[in-house]
Amino acid sequence: MQYDVIVIGSGPGGYVAAIRCSQLGMRTAIVERYPVLGGTCLNVGCIPSKALLDSSEHYHAAKHRFKTHGIDLKDLKVNMPQMIRRKNQVVLENNKGVEFLMKKNKVDVYHGHASFLTSKSIQVAREEGNLVLEARNIIIATGSKPIVPPQFNYDKARVITSTEALNLERVPGKMLIIGGGVIGLELGSVYARLGTEVSVVEYMDRILPTMDVDCSRELSKSLKALGIQFYVRHAVTEVKPSKTQVRVVAQSRDDASKTLTFEVDYCLVSIGRRPYTEGLGLENIGLTLDEKGRIPVNDHLETAVPGVYAIGDVIRGAMLAHKAEEEGVFVAEWLAGQKPHIHYHLIPNVVYTWPEVAGVGYTEEELKEKNVPYKVGKFPFRALGRARASMDLDGMAKVIAHAETDEILGVHIVGARAADMIAEAVALMEFRASAEDAARMSHAHPTYTEAFREAALAATANRPIHL
Repeated sequence: MQYDVIVIGSGPGGYVAAIRCSQLGMRTAIVERYPVLGGTCLNVGCIPSKALLDSSEHYHAAKHRFKTHGIDLKDLKVNMPQMIRRKNQVVLENNKGVEFLMKKNKVDVYHGHASFLTSKSIQVAREEGNLVLEARNIIIATGSKPIVPPQFNYDKARVITSTEALNLERVPGKMLIIGGGVIGLELGSVYARLGTEVSVVEYMDRILPTMDVDCSRELSKSLKALGIQFYVRHAVTEVKPSKTQVRVVAQSRDDASKTLTFEVDYCLVSIGRRPYTEGLGLENIGLTLDEKGRIPVNDHLETAVPGVYAIGDVIRGAMLAHKAEEEGVFVAEWLAGQKPHIHYHLIPNVVYTWPEVAGVGYTEEELKEKNVPYKVGKFPFRALGRARASMDLDGMAKVIAHAETDEILGVHIVGARAADMIAEAVALMEFRASAEDAARMSHAHPTYTEAFREAALAATANRPIHL
């Protein structure tokens, strides 16, 4: 079969690229090695984890807040199999949604493992027989896999990754999480809400080490109140699973003679992800990976082989679904002769714990390294009428602006609906707005977004109204 574009991988980057290519008049095919479309994000990542986060938050609110709201309950309990069934149903509905979009946009779908024969042709290995597809352009969008060092004895039973953590049929008594990043904290908060005794071992000196330090502190306080124990500046030296438990040993980075030993039901390894390129046959077209296993690309996301592009987790940059989507659209529009642009610095980061964490732009640490003069405005959620009404008092909004021009350089939010609130900051920063611009925009009252406006007021003139 001959196509204008073949996309390998049907995650957010891949299926969005395929849709946009088809919209722009290109004959397009997409190849997915698994039986369902959607990739990691839809099947074992973003979507199922958010389903469990919402379910567990409902339970936690019913147990700890409903009485205050005047709602009395009896015999409250967790039905874990039903929670998992609901999560699976959410995933299935999204699978069907992507399938519908492929049909609507006339994208041909092939299931099987794709590998390069030449720069213009791929083989799709299928149970019913292999087939060869050809295209003028090929987009690699194969995503990533969890990093699991061999010494951690990953057995998918007691030593698990996020994939297995999404399908536990019983609430664990104890869980140890290696890594205080986004995935570990999200899944840790799910099980902590349900009653699991959760411990997090983090090698760095704080959780969320790549995000704003104030956000790290705020979320740490909230998660400690939830019951999660943190052990920062510790390195895991031993992970030994048995049939019923896991023994984990962690060593202090400050004193090698001090170690911690944990006996838990599950050890969740969450120390990051690696590009997934195995079996693609990149060597057949002369492509080599960089030191981190990524596929090098130029400013147009084209590899060293003309006509072969790569997007998402297999290339440089943050491993985020929405970053992959932007890159999928970028390549499609570039192939159509347009002049697309991605402002990578303004792609937001989000943590879907409760409170949520979201940030975009520079952190204070980054501006200090660059010797950029800046000023900061902060506003606590506790001072918001909307937050008091909903009992979501934890968190703050933080606006960082240039000390001389007042241009907004970074926005970092911890609080209810921070994941949605950050879009306002992204929009303003795309147009290089000032903190005063944000402060003079009318914000509906009462809303959580008033925290952003008040933080902008604090940054521009140190004059928040409600503090």
